[in-house]
Amino acid sequence: MFLGQYRHSIDNKGRLTIPSRFRELLITEGAYVSQGFERNLMVRTVASFEELSKKVEALSQTAPNSRLLKRLIFSTAEKVDVDKAGRILIPEFLRTSAGLEVETILVGAGDYFEIWAPEIWGEQEKELQDAKANAERFAFLDL
Repeated sequence: MFLGQYRHSIDNKGRLTIPSRFRELLITEGAYVSQGFERNLMVRTVASFEELSKKVEALSQTAPNSRLLKRLIFSTAEKVDVDKAGRILIPEFLRTSAGLEVETILVGAGDYFEIWAPEIWGEQEKELQDAKANAERFAFLDL
């Protein structure tokens, strides 16, 4: 499971060092990087991406939103491998779509993790600190 937050830099070749705790889950098979639902990137294990793929493939091709979702997920996905130094290469088009330059924030999200530009993550953190909104969000869990 991917948990926590980490600050890492992207080098001039587009390589991002993955935290060792995250790396353990990616080292054997690699991962899939894709555009996230906000202005971020999502990194999934191969098993997680394959599970998502099956769900998306099962959607009707005749539904416009299904086709758009398929395009969003599959046209922006790239298979990446972890190199000996514990880095993945993030394609330029994905770095651009997420506004990534040098500094990044890696955020655990359970079965995947996200990569954010620090200023965009800052905006997201403000939203996450809204106590009233969080009470409504947690109500879905029926704690």
